[in-house]
Amino acid sequence: MTSASSLSPQLTAALAHIAGDPARWIGELGRMIAADTSFPPGAGYAGFADLMEELCQPLGFACARVVVPDQLWAAPESAGDRVNLIARRRAGKPACSIYFHVDTVPAGDGWTMPPHGLTRIGANLHGRGTADMKGTIAATLLALRAAEAVGLPLAYDPTLLFCTDEEGGLYPGVRYLAERGLIEGHVLCLNGPAAPRIWAGCFGSLDLAIRIEGRAAHSGDPIGGINAVDQAIPILTALLDLKSRIETRRSAMPPPPHRQNEGLAARLNVTAIRAGAKGSALPGLCTLVINRRYLPEESADAVRAELEQAIRSAAASTQALSVAIDVVGHLAPVRDPDRGPHWPRWRQALAYGFGYRDDQFRRWGASSSSDMGFVQACGIHEILLGGLSRPEARIHAADEFTTIGDVQSLAKAILVYLAQVEIPAPAAAAKTREVAS
Repeated sequence: MTSASSLSPQLTAALAHIAGDPARWIGELGRMIAADTSFPPGAGYAGFADLMEELCQPLGFACARVVVPDQLWAAPESAGDRVNLIARRRAGKPACSIYFHVDTVPAGDGWTMPPHGLTRIGANLHGRGTADMKGTIAATLLALRAAEAVGLPLAYDPTLLFCTDEEGGLYPGVRYLAERGLIEGHVLCLNGPAAPRIWAGCFGSLDLAIRIEGRAAHSGDPIGGINAVDQAIPILTALLDLKSRIETRRSAMPPPPHRQNEGLAARLNVTAIRAGAKGSALPGLCTLVINRRYLPEESADAVRAELEQAIRSAAASTQALSVAIDVVGHLAPVRDPDRGPHWPRWRQALAYGFGYRDDQFRRWGASSSSDMGFVQACGIHEILLGGLSRPEARIHAADEFTTIGDVQSLAKAILVYLAQVEIPAPAAAAKTREVAS
């Protein structure tokens, strides 16, 4: 890593500020984790926007709320206003829009500590959203506060985008902002890994809800009854058969280093089954939720048509009174987001912040998904990627965590990227870093 002595005195002072006492930003992160923004249902967005305004306004940001109309996002299990917050600060420089999704997945089972309370264990910070991705908000505010503390001039005017419904929503907030021309400059998306990665893109994701209607009846004397779970079995069988064929498909997108020998495969999973209430009654309704991760080489329309054909063909052999299929979530693929002028500087900033060597960087994609595909569809093609994700961070699982060191490293990368300075090239040897387990 480049030594601090080769940096400007102001930038050196700002970096020292980031490395100082973490109590303030950990406290702010704790308030973010305590604000339940789980999707579904997504009912906590307005309260989280209140908190973000409180934290951003002292840094000179003017805040505006943009609410996605109900008819665009309304779906089963969703509730509450879709409040997106745009925080802008203008000083006549080119804009850099920094993206966060404020929603998290629900807490789920298996936690050994409060999911909506921040728990510090050594260098680890546990809680739902610490890594994905409220910790990145803390890192960004830490970087901006460090620049403010020492009067460090910035090369870009930062715009902070606090967006809704990334975790599988029908109409993510950033899509609404992009389609209305509300995103300025280039985009820094912090919904990525703490890794020396050049982003090659990611898969699309399609969620379907399948509602199989039977007729409720007494389970001991089921006169006229149609068990909706029984009627779901042929559909499940058809989906499992389709799954075996779909998952042989591979993308030409370069895979992550740990997947080099197999490539990135399409995926189909049944992710939820809901029916019935007790043993004495046949269920009259069974709802399946399926998720299809599709290749950038596939089209969303063809993917949906293939699924619906399999479902309809299987449903024809059942006694179900009706089978309804609804799209309840969609994220478009991201293609070649690294083709643009800003990636070299961001790569240098990541190398400085995390201590990576230049030769450690690799270009790779992922079979996970992002709402940045909708941003690309609106003409913003180059999207920088960084974040706090690590394989060991238990994202979407119990006891999710990030580390103090990773938050500070990301803050340093953001500060160096935004600062009006030339970033020294990384040295040949990486710094030694300690990753908590």
